[in-house]
Amino acid sequence: MIDWDDVRYFLAVARRGSVRAAAEGLGVNHSTVLRRIAQLEERLGAQMFEKLPSGYRLTAAGEEVLELANQMEASSHQLETRVFGRDQSVRGLLRVTLAPTLATHLFMPDFADFARLHPDIEMEILSSGELANLTNREADVAIRVVYDRKTLPLNLHGLKGPELFGAVYISRDRLAAWRAGAADPIRWIVISMHGIPDWVRQGEVRTTGVPFRTTDGEAQIVAVRQGLGITTLPCFVGDADPLLMRVPGTELHMYGTLWLLTQGETRKTKRVRLFTEFVSRRLAAYAPLLAGLSLPYD
Repeated sequence: MIDWDDVRYFLAVARRGSVRAAAEGLGVNHSTVLRRIAQLEERLGAQMFEKLPSGYRLTAAGEEVLELANQMEASSHQLETRVFGRDQSVRGLLRVTLAPTLATHLFMPDFADFARLHPDIEMEILSSGELANLTNREADVAIRVVYDRKTLPLNLHGLKGPELFGAVYISRDRLAAWRAGAADPIRWIVISMHGIPDWVRQGEVRTTGVPFRTTDGEAQIVAVRQGLGITTLPCFVGDADPLLMRVPGTELHMYGTLWLLTQGETRKTKRVRLFTEFVSRRLAAYAPLLAGLSLPYD
């Protein structure tokens, strides 16, 4: 009888192309992956992979097994979500994945309200730049900014929310000093992986060509508050901060649309339904702030 865990290891190597990458993805060591693959090959009486300098390539037998392994995985997920979908209690674990900035600067008061309304639901907020996989039940609900609706996986159920806009921001004190003739150069503050976006116009403020780089959004916000320079932020972050203002002469830019995403039978559970309906109502109220139409300090 084939062990499903052995098939999982086989799929990881087939998809990632190397034992090392598969081990990292599964959170195990290199030897464990090799042992599992060897067990599967012994059970099936065939070699699954050919080892090349560039990595692991499926043999003809491996190609046949891959097709069946994908079907096994899909059936496993379907069975799990159907059983899970029958759970109509308002207790248990609810995992929500979203970007750190959305969690910290927008939704946390709403999550607190929901937790008070439903004290028997254990909430786990996966606040990370990594995309949790709903199909594999790494999360129950995803809140995502989606620029192109066509990129949404077909197996996900989506509730469309408001559009999200960003703008260019500077410290109010730094802008006042620059207008008064301060000689200190104004830098672009950028997230290292993104750089300076093409859509930005400098507007009134002139900047140096030497950027100031950070690796996360919170450091970016603190840097602009400290007067290091100008940066792009979502309007719900920049407009709500009394220390910041939009750089005169710059324009808004649409980042995408917020979507509430769930998967398969999971979305039918009572706690998931309660949560998505609750957040959807809050999002509708946030529409002006997300669109950059709310400027409480100007």
